Amino acid sequence: MDCIFDKIVAREIPADIVYQDEKITAFRDINPQAPVHIVVIPNEHIPATLDLKPENDALIGELVRAAAVLAEREGLAERGFRMVLNSGPDAGQTVHHIHLHLLGGRAMQWPPG
Repeated sequence: MDCIFDKIVAREIPADIVYQDEKITAFRDINPQAPVHIVVIPNEHIPATLDLKPENDALIGELVRAAAVLAEREGLAERGFRMVLNSGPDAGQTVHHIHLHLLGGRAMQWPPG
């Protein structure tokens, strides 16, 4: 498989990893869209949200919880933050490995895109 996120998980390519355990890896986005922009991914390769199965439900919860903990660590809890999960080209998904964007450190606009 030639997935850049799989290579980051395996530490085959460099990334500013801010969290990693047996299920999840989180790293700073190389093209940040906010002062804090962290990408949170499962270590298991799942291409997109449409590929999720019932057995992945707990893993998705762990992604969200990890992002919340990272938001606290990054000082975003008081003013707020955004979590984004894109799926497919029209949503802006460019890497086909499910991932959650944690964004914060500035006021967000609505609608987002």
